Amino acid sequence: MTLETDTAQDLVQELTRAGVSQVDPSVLARGMYSSDASLYRVVPEVVVRPQHVDELHAVHSVSRSLAVPVTMRGAGTSIAGNAVGEGIVVDTRDLKRIIAIDADARTATVEPGVVHADLQRAAAPHGLRFGPDPSTHSRCTIGGMIGNNACGSRALGYGRTADNVEAATVLFGNGEVGSFDSRSGNAQGATARQLLGLAQGNLAHVRTRFGQFSRQVSGYSFEHLLPENRGRIERFLVGSEGTLATVLEAEVRLVVDDPRRLLLVLGYDTVSEAADAVPHILDAVHGEFGPNSLIACEGMDSRLVALVRSAGKPVPQLPQGQSWLFVEAAGEAASSVIERVKTASSAVDTRFIESAAEAAALWKIREDGAGLAGISLDTPAHSGWEDSAVPPKHLGAWMRDFESLLKEFGLQGYPYGHFGDGCIHCRIDFPFKHGDPASTGVFREFMLACAERLAVYGGSLSGEHGDGRVRSELLPFMYDETSLDLFAQAKRICDPQNLLNPGIITGPQTDGARAGQPGGTGARVNTEDIRPTRPKQTLPWPGLLMVHDDGEYGAAVHRCSGVGRCVAPKTTGVMCPSYLATTQEKDSTRGRARVLQEAMDGTLVQGLSDPAVHEALDLCLSCKGCASDCPAGVDMAAYKAEALHQKYDRDAEGLPRRRLRPRSHYVLGRLPVWAKLAAPVAPVANVMMRLTPLAAAAKWVAGIDQRRSVPTFARRTLRRAAQKRDDLRASGGPAGRIAASASGLTRAARAGEPDVWVWADSFTNHFFPESGLAAIEYLQSQGLEVRLIQKEGCCGLPWISTGQLDQARRRITQAVEVLAPYVSSGVPVIGLEPSCLATLRSDALELSDSEQARIVASGVLTFAELLTRLEGESRVQLPDLSGVDVVAQPHCHQSAIIGWEADRALLEKAGAAVTKVAGCCGLAGNFGVEKGHYETSVAVAETYLMPAVRDQRQRGGDTVVLADGMSCRIQLDDLADVPAMHLAELLNSRERAARPSRTSL
Repeated sequence: MTLETDTAQDLVQELTRAGVSQVDPSVLARGMYSSDASLYRVVPEVVVRPQHVDELHAVHSVSRSLAVPVTMRGAGTSIAGNAVGEGIVVDTRDLKRIIAIDADARTATVEPGVVHADLQRAAAPHGLRFGPDPSTHSRCTIGGMIGNNACGSRALGYGRTADNVEAATVLFGNGEVGSFDSRSGNAQGATARQLLGLAQGNLAHVRTRFGQFSRQVSGYSFEHLLPENRGRIERFLVGSEGTLATVLEAEVRLVVDDPRRLLLVLGYDTVSEAADAVPHILDAVHGEFGPNSLIACEGMDSRLVALVRSAGKPVPQLPQGQSWLFVEAAGEAASSVIERVKTASSAVDTRFIESAAEAAALWKIREDGAGLAGISLDTPAHSGWEDSAVPPKHLGAWMRDFESLLKEFGLQGYPYGHFGDGCIHCRIDFPFKHGDPASTGVFREFMLACAERLAVYGGSLSGEHGDGRVRSELLPFMYDETSLDLFAQAKRICDPQNLLNPGIITGPQTDGARAGQPGGTGARVNTEDIRPTRPKQTLPWPGLLMVHDDGEYGAAVHRCSGVGRCVAPKTTGVMCPSYLATTQEKDSTRGRARVLQEAMDGTLVQGLSDPAVHEALDLCLSCKGCASDCPAGVDMAAYKAEALHQKYDRDAEGLPRRRLRPRSHYVLGRLPVWAKLAAPVAPVANVMMRLTPLAAAAKWVAGIDQRRSVPTFARRTLRRAAQKRDDLRASGGPAGRIAASASGLTRAARAGEPDVWVWADSFTNHFFPESGLAAIEYLQSQGLEVRLIQKEGCCGLPWISTGQLDQARRRITQAVEVLAPYVSSGVPVIGLEPSCLATLRSDALELSDSEQARIVASGVLTFAELLTRLEGESRVQLPDLSGVDVVAQPHCHQSAIIGWEADRALLEKAGAAVTKVAGCCGLAGNFGVEKGHYETSVAVAETYLMPAVRDQRQRGGDTVVLADGMSCRIQLDDLADVPAMHLAELLNSRERAARPSRTSL
């Protein structure tokens, strides 16, 4: 359904008049909310974000009066297409009050937008938790979990969402409000009476066809309406996917969060053999220890683990095998349970995971399964046949049938999932073709074949994610006509106008169904609105190579499948700092990716120069956090650079043409040029920038926010300072004698080469030469010969971040040509500014396909990486940092591209207590300095960095704030007047303090 323009305007006016505070009909909003995490693209007419539950009443009132459909949406992580719709899409994430936690009753009362992880954090002080934990637990909402009857890895022990809902207040599609509480045993209201009457009239059928096993999630769960189940309307509505009612408030059960969890990993030769072992494990354990004695029993394929390893991420040691079961138990009997599992498992190998960190790493791989699976094959893998389930006793047989169907249709997919519940996830490489709607043929035939085969085992099309657009029309394979008629009658009772998520699960009546629909369920045909069949644009003259996506920008932006880790309200990584600050979808990695997808293959956004693209990308810090934190490897910093390049440096046909850029691009985006010009007169330039009128004028010209300070140029560049030191050494001055005495005759010196080369990047050279000098001095104090590369070579990062890619390519090519001979010599080459080093490791390969670029990318080292190598060879001795309290803000690019593990390990080995700050500092190169970004920059800093620094100040003692990146140091200086140190400065200062007789260099 697409409304006429006048009707759409009436809709906006009526919603606003009804008191809905945030109504957004913009191209940007409609483009972002046109997709969830499924295959489907459905453009809404308007997006609303209610600020109070009263606004939900208003939305539904307008919906009924104008006959406009409503689709409820939490975090938008639905993979079945049940969170997209044509009319009004309602984002509930601002309805996030945790109304009450009753520790004695072990319940929590919440609004529908409460994020699962936030509820867990609130319950934790009471020793409690909400039992179900989907892989999207960091961002999924309780309302969304109720909509889908979400389960997760630990449903084996704690049950599904339906098993944990105790009471609810809902708004039915017919306008009636119903409040249901299991403790009262009374279901009040006309709608409740009709639903209970419907079940009462079909008792025998409901008892024999519904609730046959735990993961029978597809359709409506009529078993909850049975008298022996106390006619629980609130649980019947769980899993109805927003088609019958909207949750206004829910009371959920909490369980004891036993910290004594034990994890055993079982190895098998094949995934089918792992599946075969599941019923034996369950029978053995449940027979001896009772139901719920196992918390989790998860299956994982080796190919997904290999994908994590190939990305350079550490994976704990796993037992032999090509498929594994992760089995978890908790409580006093946990050790005995695990031992019983081991004896009943028939595994080829086992490993008990004793380390909590290792267990967390393994569970993270499992949580990232959907994102990893989507990029695990040579061609894109898609959701669709995603979470089917069978009674666990049939799991092995069903798995073999499923794999034979994949082979029969020429498809590939890596199964994984909740094996203990008989629920299997799989992303499949359906051969969709852009611009060819007929390419859905294989998809449809495979879905029909799977549904037919699954019915043999009494399985469920969905085991936790719902039927949605992708499986609703397949329900006749699973249910008979009587069951389907019950669905239609329930829909007619609750939503007679068919306005709540229409076409999902069923219609209010079965007559008049569309041609080709099995059984006439009133559900949508599952090949409608599939995004991968839309035409896709290409860039005729791209600036970046997009090496991981065969050079296709369109394929790159479609890496985002919508799983939404970037919209988690808390993070331990970097992604996505602007979303953490604003909580707006447009400022998330996913929101930006959706707009870029629309620009490449949609109808709303007209290319990369569209204002909607600028609005979506404006608050992207280009931090590259998503490149490492997003399971699908989305690199929004690269996508933003390309979009800016296409907007300003290409014409409508993609040919080179320069357009006028923002002033900040010419100044901040070319900062190394201006720094080089200012170097000879740096002291004068610094004095002038302290004069208020001149500073204000300079900031206006540069596009700098007036509240920002202007970076101070070094009085002497690193190259000049290092040259002076070399001259002193050559003349035999004090510094020269000390350095020569310390260095002795190293192997490199005897061969005429140094032990270490130091690259003077533009930022270290012109703004923070003390970092470079500290690194040189420290290494020399360890007896190493160190030299600075005097040839100029700039990585071009400011040009890249502002999309000046042609100029960036020239600069990074020059830098690569300078550095390649040094790297090839075998002598270690280090860089001090992490953002520049990360640019050589990643962006150089996107701008150049030369062998020299690959040599440099794989060869340049951080200071910590060099010390790790030398310390392992016993060539350096770390200073004693015992008692030192270090709060460290790793640069975002280092976290994403290089990693900070070597830095942490060195600090801890030296005895320091280390607090690593999550997230971004908020400055991010030119971003936080530019006019219009100041408030967001400060808000990002206040997310993690500034609270960590304030906490450290309160602790007192020997404290150090560590920040290797220029941006991080400027931000700390601007916002908190905190002097931050580079790792090299910290180690060198402590080394010098240990030798008080040494003369300062």
